[in-house]
Formats: sequence, C-alpha cells, structure tokens
Amino acid sequence: MTQPLTDRPPGAPGHFSLEFPQSWWHLDLDPRTRDNAIRRRIEEQTQGQDYVSADDVDAMVRTTRSVAREAYGQGALRAAGMFRFLDDGSTLMAATVVLRVRAPEDGSADMAELLMPVALKNARNPLGRGTPANSVEMIELPEAGPAGRVTAIEDVDYFGRGHVRTALMHTIAAVPNSRDFLVISSTTPNLSLVTEFFEVFDAISSTLRFED
Repeated sequence: MTQPLTDRPPGAPGHFSLEFPQSWWHLDLDPRTRDNAIRRRIEEQTQGQDYVSADDVDAMVRTTRSVAREAYGQGALRAAGMFRFLDDGSTLMAATVVLRVRAPEDGSADMAELLMPVALKNARNPLGRGTPANSVEMIELPEAGPAGRVTAIEDVDYFGRGHVRTALMHTIAAVPNSRDFLVISSTTPNLSLVTEFFEVFDAISSTLRFED
C-alpha cells in the first residue's frame, strides 16, 4: 500500500510503500470512522469462535481503539496490527505504527549520531540485555538503503491502565533529499514469542520503498 509523504522538501520522494502479512489489518485512524470500523473488524474476526466471550471482544475493541487514537495523536502516517484469540484463553497481539520525524535544523541529521543516545539508554536497560531484544545497529534495507535498528524490552504504560512488559523494534530510515526520517515502530506484549515476532517486524520494515 502506498502512502503520501506530506509537506516534503523539494527533491524528496512523494510516497512510501510498506507491505504487511495477510493476517494483519490496516487500522482506520480517522476519528470519524475508526471506532465503528474497529469494532466491526474485531467482531468479524472472532465470529464463530465460541471460546471468545463478549467481554474478550469488548476488551480487544477498547485496546485497539486506544492504539488507533494514540497513533492518530502522534501524527502517524500508517498503523496496522494483528490479534488472535487462542483456545487456551491467551492472545497474540502486535502492532506497527509509521511516523515521520524531522531532525532539528540546528542539529545533526547523521544516523549514527542520532542513535548514540539511544544506544546509551539501551546499555542502562537491564531488560533483554545480551539478547537480540536489546540492541542498536545499522542495517541495510533492500529498497530503502541504510537504516537504524533499535530493539528493546520496556514496561509500557498502555493508556494509563498500567504497565505491560513489551518488546519493541524501531527501524529508522532517512527520507532521501531531506532531513526527515520514517520511523517504523513495531511492538508486541508476547515476550515468549519475541524471536518470531522480531522476524515478522524485520520482514515488514524490509519492504519499505520510497516512491515519487
């Protein structure tokens, strides 16, 4: 799916594209339509699953609506996610939000310099230390070139309802001919499957392409 890059400097690409697995779905961020669209999608996906209660559905609707509201408030260009109720009562969840940020005019736009404070923060974070879930590195995206990659495990406050230990992967790609960056932020609270989800997150970010 191609998305516009609004307010772009001259010479910068006008659009980007990013692909998601078929089991993921695009989150409607429009305040006028998102609440009904989210409930309709979740109810459709859980239809016929007798082990999913109405309370489970309502809880998932509230959580997903909160994700969409927060993404919209951050100025997200795109948000997508997946969820699945398992018959043992557990839930698989993941989300990806795409943001655009601009390096300050009086600061450096060098990726390595921008990642240095993040690396120092990660070094002080005991969660995931010494594992792939606590790293800062430079990578190469097949269609978008050099990018920064940050992984971490953090206790995330989900909309004021308490902290949940969450695995995060941020991929930061420079928008050509600009001081802008696209940040592809993917998260999951399913820490027992962090390796598998990180593979999915990496596959998603690897499809990034800038287009005129």
